[in-house]
Amino acid sequence: MYRAVVAALLILLFSCEHKVRQSTEKPIARVLNKELYAGDIKGIFPEGVSHEDSLQIAKNYIEKWIRRQLLLNKAELNLTESEKDVKEQIDNYRSSLLIYKYEQSLLKQKLDTVISLQEIEEYYNNNKSNFMLNKNLVQALFIKVKRSAPELWKLRQWYRQDDAESIKNLEAYCFRYADYYDYFNDQWVDFSALIDKIPVQIGNPENYLRYRQYIEAYDSTYNYFVRIFKVTFKGDPSPLELVKDDIEKIILNKRKIELLATLEEDIYNDALKRGLFTIYEYE
Repeated sequence: MYRAVVAALLILLFSCEHKVRQSTEKPIARVLNKELYAGDIKGIFPEGVSHEDSLQIAKNYIEKWIRRQLLLNKAELNLTESEKDVKEQIDNYRSSLLIYKYEQSLLKQKLDTVISLQEIEEYYNNNKSNFMLNKNLVQALFIKVKRSAPELWKLRQWYRQDDAESIKNLEAYCFRYADYYDYFNDQWVDFSALIDKIPVQIGNPENYLRYRQYIEAYDSTYNYFVRIFKVTFKGDPSPLELVKDDIEKIILNKRKIELLATLEEDIYNDALKRGLFTIYEYE
């Protein structure tokens, strides 16, 4: 029965313009003295929605409307007159919402969203203390290969070399034999997370990283090879590339605050010149 009612409602909605509610229009739901009409929910359906989905959307909306009206009725019955006096709150909310919408419109029109690398670097250099690391980071090469893989002695040579031929040979070997191969030479990774992949215990990571560039370990199945290219220690400023996006957001937010403050001040000063407000003496 309920499904039939909703289906009839959809036919009414989509078969006619129904721009103005007629005096003979029948409600589709009622809670005490509150009624819901087809025209009230015409705008809830997304464009291109299927008939089945429309039925479900309408059903959900009507259910929520009924529950809301029942809760509202309970509130009306149980709250005191002073508790129900929400005019000031509504006015404040409306004012805040209008101001917010106006500010967002102005920001869209006037805010400069282009942030140069020079600005980012300048902010970073002036605020390094805000970007201190809480862990050791490395740029590294990590290889995990079965101990049964052929010619491991060549792999030991290649992963320590920087010439193009060695790198080419290393990649070809790892793509063929390695179970795990990551070349972190252009990105920073957590050293402790890297070490967790290797059967080795390091008591003092900072001291270890100061004097070791190559790490080799093995277990019953695998050999592990790590080459450290760069290190940034815990307590040092974070590499710029890791905080670049955060700095862009900070700069953009700072511009928003400054722009809105300037606009507010301009509006105030203009109103002052034009005599649009008066401040009366008070005790």
